[in-house]
Amino acid sequence: MSQKSVVFQRTTTAAALLLAGLLATGAAHADTLKKIKDSGSVTMGVRESSGALSYTLGDGKFTGYHVEICERVLSDVRKQLGMSSLSVKYQPVTSQNRIPLVTNGTVDIECGSTTNNAARQKDVAFAVTTFVEEVRIAVKAASGISSINQLAGKNVATTTGTTSVQTLRRHERANGVDFKEVFGKDHADSFLLLESGRADAFVMDGSLLAGLIAKSKNPADYKIVGEVLSVEPIAIMIRKDDPAFKKAVDDSIKAMIKSGDVAKLYDKWLLQPIPPANAKVGLAMSDNLKAALANPNDKPAEDYAKK
Repeated sequence: MSQKSVVFQRTTTAAALLLAGLLATGAAHADTLKKIKDSGSVTMGVRESSGALSYTLGDGKFTGYHVEICERVLSDVRKQLGMSSLSVKYQPVTSQNRIPLVTNGTVDIECGSTTNNAARQKDVAFAVTTFVEEVRIAVKAASGISSINQLAGKNVATTTGTTSVQTLRRHERANGVDFKEVFGKDHADSFLLLESGRADAFVMDGSLLAGLIAKSKNPADYKIVGEVLSVEPIAIMIRKDDPAFKKAVDDSIKAMIKSGDVAKLYDKWLLQPIPPANAKVGLAMSDNLKAALANPNDKPAEDYAKK
């Protein structure tokens, strides 16, 4: 065997060992149940201001509809693994970093307000749907506006960086309706445009609109009207290619759905007064969410758009 062959063999052997090591690391990385069992801890991704779904009370405390669902899921995981205790770490995430933090192993389970869509399913996995967001229109109750075609010639507010007005423009009933966009720097600023009369309508996720109205000086002065502009399933996010952990999460949620606990949690967080201001979001459960709970699934947003 020539020296060149020996070098080549050693190089290919080293490469094979490196590849095997990377594959083993990837497999171990994706085994979240083993990671939790070995470390005695789990990291939950949470949002600081995702309405009633996931938000902070300050001092490192997080709560909300999805946070409480996740806490119950992790309690079931602890029991499944035969652990007497489990340390839950809360890691704040943003729209920009939530997927990278799940894929790189920093966050084990993300419990915020993430839309399950086909593009994201290439990088991460989602549990069965536990919330369905509907983009809607908020107006002043006395405005007389009740549908999209009444927005012609009006100022429509949206928040910079969101796609809500594009969603409105794409809607079949917006064809030929000419309105002017006005932008708020954040959701509170957009609502102020409506409140002050600088905007005639505010287009945004229904849960956010309901929350802003609930916190306003005179909630009765506003209402959510018109057609549903888009439907987006929101779900708890986990790492891709980890079927054992996904099954554990899904089984726990399905059991909560079957027992009625998910419906009770929805009532607690979306229909009753919640901390810190003890204000009601007041968002009734949509027909789309009722259907998702009746037949638990992890279908992406694209499946809802086909209807």
